[in-house]
Amino acid sequence: MVVVDSESATILRVKGLLEFRCQLDSTDEQLVRNAISRTFETLRSQVKSESCVLAVSDSPVIIWPNKDAYATPEEITPSTPCEDMHQWIQADEQETSGKKSSKKKSKKSSLASVINLRLMTEVTKPGPLSAPILTKTVLKSHFVSVTLPLDCVVRTGRSDTIKDACEQLIEALTHQLCEMEKVTLQNMKGMTLLVPEPVHFLLPEPKGLVTVVYPAGVPDSQLVTQRKELHQQFELPDDRPYFRRANAYHFPNEPYKDGYLRNPHLALTHPTLDNGKVYLVQGIYSYHHYMQDRVDDNGWGCAYRSLQTICSWFQQQGYVEKPVPTHKEIQQALVDVGDKQASFVGSRQWIGSIEVQAVLSHLLGLTSKILFVSQGAELASKGRELANHFLTEGTPVMIGGGVLAHTILGVAWSETTGQIRYLILDPHYTGAEDLQVITDKGWCGWKGPDFWDQTAYYNLCLPQRPKVI
Repeated sequence: MVVVDSESATILRVKGLLEFRCQLDSTDEQLVRNAISRTFETLRSQVKSESCVLAVSDSPVIIWPNKDAYATPEEITPSTPCEDMHQWIQADEQETSGKKSSKKKSKKSSLASVINLRLMTEVTKPGPLSAPILTKTVLKSHFVSVTLPLDCVVRTGRSDTIKDACEQLIEALTHQLCEMEKVTLQNMKGMTLLVPEPVHFLLPEPKGLVTVVYPAGVPDSQLVTQRKELHQQFELPDDRPYFRRANAYHFPNEPYKDGYLRNPHLALTHPTLDNGKVYLVQGIYSYHHYMQDRVDDNGWGCAYRSLQTICSWFQQQGYVEKPVPTHKEIQQALVDVGDKQASFVGSRQWIGSIEVQAVLSHLLGLTSKILFVSQGAELASKGRELANHFLTEGTPVMIGGGVLAHTILGVAWSETTGQIRYLILDPHYTGAEDLQVITDKGWCGWKGPDFWDQTAYYNLCLPQRPKVI
């Protein structure tokens, strides 16, 4: 387990595959365990040997960490600051030509930058080659072969050199192999081994980035004991998940494969109110809006999209494993609970906050509170309720009124003056997943009390977190 401060200058992430090959000459459990441990020790020695090589992704830089951090090109020395490696990394639009990138990392960025490295092994040696010798031995034994997916992260401070980083990386790789050995031995089933897989989690500050090794193929539902131990170790509350696989940290240089934008509100500047505080959604959600998923729901699907955003939040916080429901699945759920007739499935009929509450309960087993407002002008007086919701539950809120539905992601509220601003995610957007357009044009943005129809009634659906880990 490795803890990394996410606010540090640079995160180095090294990934690679190591072949675990173990010959088991006996079925005696203790002898098998000893053989497995010896094989892991061999792999740790391999990582510490001079043949271990680290190749910086998208660059010509290659480092031999156990040869006093010797590196190529020759301009890179063991005393070179880690940050200088950014100069050698090619931008996405550049061709790899072995030249320094003209695009250097911005030193003003508040996010930790990530340098990716590949773990490799040097298989050739300089000098004369001897003729190969072939031998054949006939034995009856059980041979186990597993590919281990190593994935380590370490932080480097602004003054750390490449030599410093190499020492940290080798220590982290060695430690991860120890964790993999422990997980492998704990989850043995006869002569069958489960592949250990490292997973990274970003914990609340000051804990930062943590790496945990889980047995592949074992569902989260069977890892409750391990998660409880982790919650105790890191002194985390026992009423919300931090170590489910869905909580895994998504590195900033890795695009999401499903195409949805995540947390567009992070690109916004908070409003300033006299003695005001900002209360925001906690965690990660996907932005769902009109015209996505090849569904033309322009003019009728806004509440469906707001519901999908809420479902994505519960999925990405690890509370549920079900995929985000489609419009048809939402409609079928309302038929199943007796709220709608069978003809509702496949229609273009609107839904509201009460239906959103029913679908969350039926499909995901979630409870929600409903807040009624008889006219939009009253919403300005609901600052305390909304602030408390985002402080304690932290879930997106669906609000429906008249013929429109929106998602509330937070409020800026002053307890002394009563001033309030609402952070709105608008499902009526019909364009591409362009963060700049979405934030510049106000599809995700802060709105004042006049945003609401002052005479229309509104219902707010406030989903509640289950008390689970």
